[in-house]
Amino acid sequence: MIKDLKEQYSPLYFLAALGAGGMAVSFYIYLFFMVKHPDTPMATADFIFPLIAQNNLVSVLVLLDLGMIIGLALLHFRLLFWNIREYGLFKQTEAFEQLKTSNNEVGLMAIPLTYAMTINVCFVLGAILVPGLWNVVEYLFPFALLGFLLVGIYALKLFLAYATRIITSKSFDFVNNNNLSQMMAIFAFSMIAVGLAAPGAMSHHKEVSAIGIFFSVFFSSISILLIVLKGTLGFKSILEQGISREASVSLWIMIPILTLLGITFVRYTFGFAHNFDHTEAVSRSWLFLLTSAVISLQLMFGLLGYYTLKKLDYFAEYIYGPTRSVGSYAMVCPGVAFMVYGFFFVHLGLVLNDVLQQFSVAYFIILAPFVYVQFKTLLLIFRLNKKMLGTPV
Repeated sequence: MIKDLKEQYSPLYFLAALGAGGMAVSFYIYLFFMVKHPDTPMATADFIFPLIAQNNLVSVLVLLDLGMIIGLALLHFRLLFWNIREYGLFKQTEAFEQLKTSNNEVGLMAIPLTYAMTINVCFVLGAILVPGLWNVVEYLFPFALLGFLLVGIYALKLFLAYATRIITSKSFDFVNNNNLSQMMAIFAFSMIAVGLAAPGAMSHHKEVSAIGIFFSVFFSSISILLIVLKGTLGFKSILEQGISREASVSLWIMIPILTLLGITFVRYTFGFAHNFDHTEAVSRSWLFLLTSAVISLQLMFGLLGYYTLKKLDYFAEYIYGPTRSVGSYAMVCPGVAFMVYGFFFVHLGLVLNDVLQQFSVAYFIILAPFVYVQFKTLLLIFRLNKKMLGTPV
């Protein structure tokens, strides 16, 4: 792996670690939805390990899935520590000072975004590897809340420094804002919101649930407000200037944002039902509406981005061609996010509402496009790492 990039480094390299972590979580989604876990809201080692002991095809598939989760999690940590080191060197250069006077300063939001993903990866690893973890999970939720809040404070610090600078100095470059890269801040706040919503949904202590949901609402509200503001400004510049070819992949950034906010609202639904309405039942029709709306918007942004990138020959030049652009890592997150929310749509929107029977032929046919996107995204990770970092992993 290349080292000491200094001036050549970009905070967007954190997206390499983010993508690997997101892919690890995406393989856990199979266990989350396909392994029965009636006593817990998540599939844990207590339900997974007995399947391995059966010594059948399911055992092999579970082991392969666990191997992918652990392998990609290790890759996430390797890329995370590499980024932390390289970012430390980058901060000592003149290029860092120049970054903080341009629109590209928003790229610093990739750092708290990745840190929030790291907490998610650790939580997944604990769930699949530690038997009996759920017996003490209520003691862990406050630490999870604290971790996400610390990342949230860091994200707010970075964003407010950037926002106050462009507000007070009139230094925002509208001409070069002809993309949706400014929505990186929304991506980060959404990741923090979904993380805080997890204890809000799963804790049996109303106080812990309320704290998690409140701060999650805080960050998700900021995200929704900024979607309207930055989305409007971004599309205005795109329509006036034409989209930046190198940054055109940013058209897909709404896909992971929609996934994160969609899961956040799913978690609100369960948290409210269990801890506020004191009922085990949730509105199945609401979950169908919510997941359908999110997947519909993702398809719209996915198709818009795909045809735009094809027309600009982005894939031929920046993915399969010789041109190197660290922004290409932004293509990983949409693939991961589309697959993850696709499973939420199928299971909470269709299976839960008895529209589709789990493990039927139709079930696997509908899941197939989401699995295909995941597979293509996994190959993309290896291709980009080899091209950008000099290593296939």
